[in-house]
Amino acid sequence: MFNSIMEANRAAFSAFGVPDADSGTKTAGSEASRLEDRLEPAEDLPEWTTEVDAEAELTVGDTVRFSKSLSEADVERFAAASGDTNPIHLDDDWAEETRFNGRIVHGVLAAGLISAALARLPGGIVYLSQDLEFRAPVRLGDRITAEVEVVEDLGGDRYRLRTTVEKDDELVIDGEAVVLIDDVPEN
Repeated sequence: MFNSIMEANRAAFSAFGVPDADSGTKTAGSEASRLEDRLEPAEDLPEWTTEVDAEAELTVGDTVRFSKSLSEADVERFAAASGDTNPIHLDDDWAEETRFNGRIVHGVLAAGLISAALARLPGGIVYLSQDLEFRAPVRLGDRITAEVEVVEDLGGDRYRLRTTVEKDDELVIDGEAVVLIDDVPEN
């Protein structure tokens, strides 16, 4: 088991260009590669789907949805970035013996799609709080959709939001957030 966890860690570190301790070289994700692949703000990749039902100023009832399939590469990169190398996410054999009967995506990675949806709202979004309830696992390859709905204008450019993540019409994450909408700096 230890060896398989170490292999999973090496794969995750490799995906982020962390030098291999044995060779000192960077593998995938080198600095040059990361600069070339950097996205501009509000730029979507072809496999992403976004739906925005909101005007320039938010009002109660406005919604935004963001969909993406979560791949093995996403899980490995998240493990490397976060340090969460729990074998339930990275080791097929180990995860097979758990209640989930196989690997699952990090819950916080799946919840990250809520943040992706928020990035598509008008204005500069500042998270003030987020409550989450994880209801069902997300597996590698699942296409999930985060939906954010404005449910209350709290005044002072603050809004309470209902946040959900679904796969195949099954609620996998339920929550609530409070955000502050800042004016966007003019460049």
